[in-house]
Amino acid sequence: MPQMNRDQRNAAWQAANQWRARAAQTQPNGLVGSLKLLLTWLAFGALMIVGVVLGLFFLLIGWAMMPFVRHKMKKRMEQMRADHAQDIGSGYAGSGPSTSQQDALEGSYEVKDDPRRS
Repeated sequence: MPQMNRDQRNAAWQAANQWRARAAQTQPNGLVGSLKLLLTWLAFGALMIVGVVLGLFFLLIGWAMMPFVRHKMKKRMEQMRADHAQDIGSGYAGSGPSTSQQDALEGSYEVKDDPRRS
């Protein structure tokens, strides 16, 4: 069996050589190939520029909306604090209008005297 050199034994080297050979065959030949390559790069560059411009546009829109969203969130927090203060000040959960789900059980109740207090 003849001695194989390192390039022939390594599958990665073989694949790389095949890619290199294919790339050499597909080099732009003449004016048409060069024109195709130029148009491809121009289209890629134009798409990159459009993407960057759109990204910056949406970034600026987001920054411009921040104060309005912050104001809305601040108002909502103030309303929640006011509702919570009203719930606390109402005595117990069953009295007064409450936005929470704390309802008293219906029925009749009687308070018994504690025999230890008498």
